Amino acid sequence: MKMTLLKAKCTAFIAGLLLAGSANANLIVNGGFEDNAVANGNWSWFPASSVNGWEGSNVEIWHNLFGIASAEGQQHAELNADGGNSGAWSIFQQFGTVVGQSYDVSFAYRARESSDLFKFVVGSINSTFTNSDTTQWKLFSSSFVATSTLTTLTFTSLNTGTYGNLLDDVKVNAHVSLPESNTFALFAIGLIGLGLVRRRAKI
Repeated sequence: MKMTLLKAKCTAFIAGLLLAGSANANLIVNGGFEDNAVANGNWSWFPASSVNGWEGSNVEIWHNLFGIASAEGQQHAELNADGGNSGAWSIFQQFGTVVGQSYDVSFAYRARESSDLFKFVVGSINSTFTNSDTTQWKLFSSSFVATSTLTTLTFTSLNTGTYGNLLDDVKVNAHVSLPESNTFALFAIGLIGLGLVRRRAKI
């Protein structure tokens, strides 16, 4: 009986880990702009229709251009892309959400020139950034509660021309909060279960 109960708890522990991992999956497709291969030390621009996950204006992608390493992965985007554009440079992505569910959002940004301006909108977040730091990446993180089954995340440049902010590592994750005591309890049960499985295997 005790062994059966222990197996049930171990199963619950594993299921909890799988659930947490699923909830932490990034809802943004190609948030690191890695899907369009660009040679090291170079850049290239693509129509948004050719960049997986994204819509809107052209997307300029850098790979270690000017020796600037990406915040994550090998590539990142410049919001103000090369090529023709009518109106403000803007890229966006839509993703499925659950009404009433809280979501965590984050992204890395870095100025190419001083006083690079852009607006970021998702859910209830509507923030304008005045960024003049060309030496390092900064991280923005916040949260919002979904009010629709489809939410749009948008970056819009407030600069003219083709020089603007660099963007990378865009993430949206469903917010999951487990009581700390439950987390430790599940972890302990999992360790005990693994120990018993190993012990029985030796017998």
